[in-house]
Amino acid sequence: MSFNELGLMPELLSTLKPKAYPAPTPVQSDCIPAALSGKDVWVTAPTGSGKTLAYALPLVNHLLQSLAQIQQQGHPTRSSHSRNAKQVQSLVLVPTRELAIQVSQLFMSLTAQWGNLCKITVVFGGVSINPQMMGLRGGTDILIATPGRLLDLIDHNALQLSSVKTLVLDEADKLLELGFQDELNQILSLLPSQRQSLFLSATRPQSIEVLARSLLRSPLEIQLKGETPQPAVIEQRAILTDTAKRTQLLKHLIKDQNLKQVLVFVATQHSSEIVAAKLRVAGIAAEPFHGQLSQGKRQQVLADFKAHRVKVVLATDLASRGLDIEKLPTVINFDLPRSAVDYTHRIGRTGRAGEAGLAISFVCPETVQHWTLIEKRHAVKLTQESIPGFEATTVAPLDAQGVGGIKGKRPSKKDKLRQLAAAKSPTP
Repeated sequence: MSFNELGLMPELLSTLKPKAYPAPTPVQSDCIPAALSGKDVWVTAPTGSGKTLAYALPLVNHLLQSLAQIQQQGHPTRSSHSRNAKQVQSLVLVPTRELAIQVSQLFMSLTAQWGNLCKITVVFGGVSINPQMMGLRGGTDILIATPGRLLDLIDHNALQLSSVKTLVLDEADKLLELGFQDELNQILSLLPSQRQSLFLSATRPQSIEVLARSLLRSPLEIQLKGETPQPAVIEQRAILTDTAKRTQLLKHLIKDQNLKQVLVFVATQHSSEIVAAKLRVAGIAAEPFHGQLSQGKRQQVLADFKAHRVKVVLATDLASRGLDIEKLPTVINFDLPRSAVDYTHRIGRTGRAGEAGLAISFVCPETVQHWTLIEKRHAVKLTQESIPGFEATTVAPLDAQGVGGIKGKRPSKKDKLRQLAAAKSPTP
């Protein structure tokens, strides 16, 4: 089968370079005709199967058809028939900034010959929101976005989702894996019920089944079997220590156990900076990763971490959304997560694709009660270890034991930011 047989407009076909796209992949052959017809599509296929082009071509084809209709109505240019202000025609949600940039580049290459007639916009966190708000003035045809920044822009009244005709969830399994369930729920509630939805993932766990069944209407299901994903193999440990000893304990574990690549979760930006600085003094290559860093700095830290130039990254939960490291061997909870859901997301960063992973949690006397609640909700019971020289010697005051119950529902992003700003950082 060739791309010519899939129902795409000749003008769009001319953008596909034969060397780059000699023939459609099986996913593209099945997905493109269904998507062109307006049908919901549910794709489960491994990485590298051509899923991005499988939804990008139908979205651009729909856009070109709309432009052709505008011209037939006597509007020779788009400027004489402008987009509706703040409106989005097609929305593509992706889990990471890196993927957002990659996907936007593909869309821009497909629409380059039409110039400003096709408006492609990409938005993601970690950079100033003001240029993105300016870029959305007058609406956009196709918006590629990460969930958090999309909600930020909606809060700033920079865009509306009431006119979205097509929704794409790209790497939907990773969206859930990285903790975007609540953001997805908020976004879905703002979308019109009458829309086309394209749902794409590499795996199909139960959480994906539930999400797909809730938002898709009589979808065409496309399943391509790749390598069978191996179950996560994660060794979980809980180490009891004093709050003031955690940084020294962290240094000890990294050096004594020769940990090669460690993602450490901390509660605040301040802790991220302070602990990273103390590790560097000890000769350990460490960098903070939090919301106040520039996008360029974040990307550099991530690149250095992936290339093993940085051994330890100290990350806050908010900053780590969308942070994806393949074959990450070790996760350490320097500060305990606020909920069992957060615990699951944190330790789920390791032990992927059948690789062995290690998840260590520091439990202090004042957080024992909170840790017990996490264990209960996570259906796990770990022996609390003591490392010689780092044993817990303090006793928490009665009014400080525990940190309250675990909420069943994650607070909004704004709530979290307020909590973090108001909270006093624990002694690193």
